[in-house]
Amino acid sequence: MKNIFIALLVLGFSVFKAQNFKPYQFYNKKGKAVKTEKLIKQLADYDVVFFGELHNNSIVHWLQLKVTEGLYDQKNKQITLGAEMFERDNQPQLNKYLAGKIEAKSLKDSVRLWNNFTTDYKPLVDFAKDKNLNFIATNIPRKYASQTAKEGLESLNKLSEKEKSYIAQLPINVTLDTPGYPEMKKMMGDHAEGTKVMNFISAQATKDATMAESILNNLQPGKTFIHYNGNFHSKEFGGIYWYIKQKNPNLKMAVISVFESEDDELKIPEKEYIPTDFNLIIPADMTKTY
Repeated sequence: MKNIFIALLVLGFSVFKAQNFKPYQFYNKKGKAVKTEKLIKQLADYDVVFFGELHNNSIVHWLQLKVTEGLYDQKNKQITLGAEMFERDNQPQLNKYLAGKIEAKSLKDSVRLWNNFTTDYKPLVDFAKDKNLNFIATNIPRKYASQTAKEGLESLNKLSEKEKSYIAQLPINVTLDTPGYPEMKKMMGDHAEGTKVMNFISAQATKDATMAESILNNLQPGKTFIHYNGNFHSKEFGGIYWYIKQKNPNLKMAVISVFESEDDELKIPEKEYIPTDFNLIIPADMTKTY
């Protein structure tokens, strides 16, 4: 009986080992697998790090926190945090929360938080709060991006000087030379009106240009600025990355892009894979937060 039990136990371990599930895998631009600790050491050499995300993916949000914690240690506390999920005009309230002057409920009542803030972004904000780090609200207030999509980029000229202070300096250069923007045009379809297409792309540009300007305005010598944004805002070195490069081509910036894979070993996808500096491969069936 004892021998049968041992045989079943060994068989159980063998089956478990054979499964060998992976929750994530980082690769460098050349397609070589990179361990997380090595990734963090390399990221410490950059002025700006973009951590692209799929907004509803739990493993990506967990990795954002763990990489940030590691980078904090690697850089001897010299990091700044910033995110697409917070809009420029909400910076004063965010600062009050970081300084301990208001509680989480007051922050929720006074700031336009995303629905998944508590599970996915609050841990990052609380890390900044606990470590006395700056957390920058980088994005344009959404109402101005919506206005651009409906009325065009020129409509922003009618805003007051205070309202314009929440947006990248006008005029914003909108061009299909920006990686990702031709893809947006294609998504709109061949039958979409030219003005409507460009208004839609211009709305995206107001977000990217504003986030780029926010990062540039808050860079500090010796500090790494880590920015959390939707994957599309920095994929293929476009979006925010592209706008920063137009202003300061000498900055050393790294992009972490994220891709889903059906393969249990999380090998590099064969289709629709355009790598950036570091590439995070995650299971396509990973738990979603919404």
